[in-house]
Amino acid sequence: MGVAQQEFHQHFPEDGWVEHDPEDIWQSTIGVCRAVLSEQGVSAADIAGIGITNQRETTIVWDRHTGEPVYRAIVWQDRRTADFCEELKGEGLEPWFTEKTGLLLDPYFSGTKVKWILDHVDGARERAKNGDLLFGTVDTFLLWRLTGGQSHKTDATNASRTLLFNIHTQAWDEELLARLNIPAAMLPEVEDCSADFGETESGVFGGSIPVLGIAGDQQAALIGQGCFETGMIKSTYGTGCFVIMNTGHEAITSQNKLLTTVAYRLNGEVTYGLEGSIFIAGAAVQWLRDGLKLITSASESEAIASGHPTSHGVYLVPAFTGLGAPYWDPNARGAILGLTRDSGIGDIVTATLQSVCFQTQDLLSAMQHDGAVPTILRVDGGMVENNWVVQHLADILQLPVDRPQVIETTALGVAYLAGLKAGVFGNTEELGKQWRLERRFEPEMASETAHGLYHGWLDAVNRVRT
Repeated sequence: MGVAQQEFHQHFPEDGWVEHDPEDIWQSTIGVCRAVLSEQGVSAADIAGIGITNQRETTIVWDRHTGEPVYRAIVWQDRRTADFCEELKGEGLEPWFTEKTGLLLDPYFSGTKVKWILDHVDGARERAKNGDLLFGTVDTFLLWRLTGGQSHKTDATNASRTLLFNIHTQAWDEELLARLNIPAAMLPEVEDCSADFGETESGVFGGSIPVLGIAGDQQAALIGQGCFETGMIKSTYGTGCFVIMNTGHEAITSQNKLLTTVAYRLNGEVTYGLEGSIFIAGAAVQWLRDGLKLITSASESEAIASGHPTSHGVYLVPAFTGLGAPYWDPNARGAILGLTRDSGIGDIVTATLQSVCFQTQDLLSAMQHDGAVPTILRVDGGMVENNWVVQHLADILQLPVDRPQVIETTALGVAYLAGLKAGVFGNTEELGKQWRLERRFEPEMASETAHGLYHGWLDAVNRVRT
């Protein structure tokens, strides 16, 4: 297995705004793909198929004739459309949107970002009405570029995160498009997660390769974790944290501000999921390193926390871009609470790691209150290399937590999807058997202690929301 990674720059032009340059996304993507081909000594002819996974709600609008973006990619974390979402809520439209899409009215999702671009980029709305502009999440933009503009498609998981897609009819919703004033001609064709998405131009990788799998990053991780049975949960810890429970063919409507989403669609059959999204997880550790410069590397945080008491009284609420589920408060901002004269770097670093565990408990509690019954919790993402974090997670949740041998399950999941279409794998049952346990973390903390720590967290969250 070959792996290559490359960071690219993030832009923060205003408070709560987060943008990427689509050209950076494109260049870094083909760069790492070419690096893996070179390192593994394989050519395009050796590749059975490509899978694409992506940060989901990140929104790009580009010219269908030139392929040039009309604006930077507006990232999923971006909060610029918060006021518009409040306006829609004020009109009493949130239940209507939720009924159709399974989502809440929040700047997180793509639909209001598309509207913002059309409203704020000179001439964009007119060009869109004339059929000259296309919209896509990052998967769609990459597919367009890979195929030389021949394929404008997405999959059902990414479509389900746009606020424009009816998850029950599995189609773009004309009423939603009309309310957000988005021309239907901009939208990509929606396919199953495992499908014929098109072929790459031969010049990209030295030969044509079929693109056979696409899924949003969190659904791809669910697949990579082999969570094909109802009740199985995966929790991914990257920039943010995302928990999805497989709910089978039932689209559970949450009463606790979780999202109903498409977990995956294969052979035209939809499997649904119940999801909670935490905006800031690993990004808080990056902030400790790059912003506060309290640590020199993310791995250093494990050593600090391992030698520090958990009941130190300091709480960090990383609401840098608002709070996600189950609060959905775009106006909340981050805070460190409980500081005393004796507080130091160890308290702040440990509190940062603990915040990820507390936020996961927020989501699991909401799922249980919605009547969903968890059976297995599997974790992945770069942050779970930190043994202290996973152990503390098991302690706070008071549940066993399974870490797989392969923690980069997002890429693995879309590789599985491409493999299904290419005939490398026969079915999801065969995929489920590929999963391998690296270590199970059992709770070691007394439940009374865990509940006490979590109660302190809930108090801290209430303080940043008032």
